[in-house]
Amino acid sequence: MRRTKIYLDSSVISHLHQLDAPNKMNDTLELWEEIKQGKYDVYISDIGLREIGNCRGEKFDILADYLNSIKYSLITTTLEIEELADKIIQFGVLSRNQLDDCLHIAAAVVSDCNIIVSWNFSHIVKAKTINGVRTVNLMNGYNTIDIYSPPMIIERNGY
Repeated sequence: MRRTKIYLDSSVISHLHQLDAPNKMNDTLELWEEIKQGKYDVYISDIGLREIGNCRGEKFDILADYLNSIKYSLITTTLEIEELADKIIQFGVLSRNQLDDCLHIAAAVVSDCNIIVSWNFSHIVKAKTINGVRTVNLMNGYNTIDIYSPPMIIERNGY
């Protein structure tokens, strides 16, 4: 059986150690356990790793340890990803100010992931973005992609 391909943006990784948001941190840790159990094929982009690299001191070390505890495929930004991100901006889904968010989305789409997992409710996990990305993908020959927050995909008590 084919596993679901999930793309983790940096908001998910950073919430592995987000003491000021314990509920989100606990949900993220629960998702991480499912990842370690092999329930998903995980994809992370160089954009996400760069953003995590901006963390300093202890938090960076903790997040690096978490990343080293799982198997993931690294997506390197390509011209195709940049062009799709630009189309997302041109279509008005997000603005040029959210270029990194567009690159996250485009990296997941171009890599044929099934789901983008994010805690970014301001720009990514949002009806306007989900509908706009679906439209841009269809207009440009890409598969549709789902966008969820971690609690929407973790399997709790058999649900």
